[in-house]
Amino acid sequence: MQSTSPRVRDTGPSAMKFAFFEPAQSRRRISGQAIWVLLWLGVTLVGLVLRPSPAGHGTHTQLGLAQCPSVFAFNRPCPGCGLTTSFTATLHGNLPLAFKAHPFGMLLYVLFTISAVACGYGYLKKLRLNTESKKFNFYLAIFVGGFLVFGVVRFVMSPGYGDRDSFRPLTTR
Repeated sequence: MQSTSPRVRDTGPSAMKFAFFEPAQSRRRISGQAIWVLLWLGVTLVGLVLRPSPAGHGTHTQLGLAQCPSVFAFNRPCPGCGLTTSFTATLHGNLPLAFKAHPFGMLLYVLFTISAVACGYGYLKKLRLNTESKKFNFYLAIFVGGFLVFGVVRFVMSPGYGDRDSFRPLTTR
């Protein structure tokens, strides 16, 4: 028989805590966390090998990648232009260049590093990193929205961002 008394929700301090981790049934179910750590490790190693471009963008071309299509087509930056340079400059300790290349770059790399450490810890302890809370998604939406607004404003306000003549399409010999 069910009780007719109303249920009382616990609203004390313990109910307000956000759990960063929750137990995982197996490491296989949290393999994405290990992949995230490996992705961070790859980005970090590549960033240490590259030389940040003093122009504030274009560092990725050292990897054989083409110039950003937005810079090539419109001579204006996309929202992500300068992130490789910013990450690389951050890793080399050149924080003024990192900020000049992309104001979100240093923060993004720090958040990437923190999340990779958390994922690695969780994977080793067989814990799943909780990214499904309303609070997490609220802050993520604010960050992504700010990033996109910044990108649109920079696109509009930065004519002549790239030197079109410096782009040479790959040709076969």
